Amino acid sequence: MAFSADELRVLRRALAVALHPAPLQDEDVRDALRLAESVDEAAREAGRLRAFLLDDLARYRQALPGSLSGYLELLQDALAAGYEPAADDLAALRALRGNPAAAELLARCQVLAERSVRARLARISQATATPAPGVSRARLLALPGGRTAADDPRPKPPAPAERPVPKPSEVFPPRRRPVPPPPPEERAAG
Repeated sequence: MAFSADELRVLRRALAVALHPAPLQDEDVRDALRLAESVDEAAREAGRLRAFLLDDLARYRQALPGSLSGYLELLQDALAAGYEPAADDLAALRALRGNPAAAELLARCQVLAERSVRARLARISQATATPAPGVSRARLLALPGGRTAADDPRPKPPAPAERPVPKPSEVFPPRRRPVPPPPPEERAAG
């Protein structure tokens, strides 16, 4: 996002007021509100553009392999805009890895996808490692002072009925020996 010289002037004044509070003139307030509206509109437009780009990328992906060059170009643009490659993108690139450009893009997408997964796992582990302030964690059962099995309010599942273990001869019945065919002279008499 780029700001014009006037917008930078307004932004600079707003930051100065935020750091050193002072009463604002009506014109400064109007300028700041106009700038906020412009920034909001630019953010909405960026969201619309991103949605269009992702829809276009999906259309090109569905038309593969006929749309190979367009798909690779759109995917590169989406990656440059911060898009994290989806499983569909990785599968499509794997199918097209005979093309050198697709193979190169596949390697890049695999690195980005792995980073994304690692970042999500790190966020999940941090979220589960430290509870929010004011939230107490459940007590551990295995530590002294924790609940015992007798304190557990959940009913225990009934124990499975004991069944005798079957013998191998019950599971695998004995083989029957094939009856040898009758001698040739008895077959002819019949």
